[in-house]
Amino acid sequence: MMEGIKRKLSDALDLPQDIILNVPRIIVTGKIAVFIENHKGIIEYNSELVKINTPVGIVVVKGKDLLIKTIITDEITVEGDIAAIGFEE
Repeated sequence: MMEGIKRKLSDALDLPQDIILNVPRIIVTGKIAVFIENHKGIIEYNSELVKINTPVGIVVVKGKDLLIKTIITDEITVEGDIAAIGFEE
C-alpha cells in the first residue's frame, strides 16, 4: 500500500521512482559494463560472478573477466564480458 502511494507521489511530482521507492538504478552498456546506483555493498566478487546487495534483493552479474571498475558510497560499476544480469531474493 505504501509503495503505491509513493509511486503516485513520484508520478505527480515528476520525481525519479528510484529515489522515492528506494530501488536500485541499473544501467547496462551493451555486454561490457553494468552501473548500479543505490547499492548496499558487495556480497561476492570474482572474475566470473559479482553479487551486489540492494534494497530489493541481490543483483547478480555473471560473465568473464569481471572487474569492479569503480565503487563509491552508493554507486558501483562492473566491467567485463557480461553474460547475464539477474536478481536473487
